[in-house]
Amino acid sequence: MKFRKLAGSHAGRIVLAAVPVAVVSTLLMTGVAQGAVPVSFAVSGSQFQISASKLDGTGFSQYAGVAPDTTGKQHQVAIANIKSATLADLCQSVVSDTPLGKVGVLITAGGGGNPASASDLQIGMTDLAGDAEFHNIRIGVDASTVNTTAKGSAGDFAQDSDTVTISHLQQTAWSTQASVFTLTGMHVQLTDGSKGCF
Repeated sequence: MKFRKLAGSHAGRIVLAAVPVAVVSTLLMTGVAQGAVPVSFAVSGSQFQISASKLDGTGFSQYAGVAPDTTGKQHQVAIANIKSATLADLCQSVVSDTPLGKVGVLITAGGGGNPASASDLQIGMTDLAGDAEFHNIRIGVDASTVNTTAKGSAGDFAQDSDTVTISHLQQTAWSTQASVFTLTGMHVQLTDGSKGCF
């Protein structure tokens, strides 16, 4: 990843926003057992896509974690926390196998200059791409000391920043949760599974 210094900020093309997902599993699982890594629900067996033309957020942190499913399998993820976020042209899509074949669900919101918004947003993802700018970023801090309410395990690599802006966001995730998620102009449609967010 390359960062170009701006006035009080860093910008560049990002992949997982600099967090190595393949963190040493032993330390990671110890943190989960001690409750240090937020794990609040079992994920389904399907990952989903999220895209937005622009995400603006405040109170950002990111570190490695796990997302367990109902069989007990642990999926390694990069956990991103954003205290407050707006997402323009938001899209969420997932494809499932059913007895009738593949069925997709496509959700769009936040278009027409009225972005969707979220509070206390937390995403467990496996891939992220876009053009990002961070203000007052700290890279390589201990995950247990990040400047967000949700924190990772002591000794794990993390980063945090006062603000984050990501344009052309494309993300693959296992989980998303928020205390409030407002989807302005929401549209939900079933597809044949061939149409996703990207």
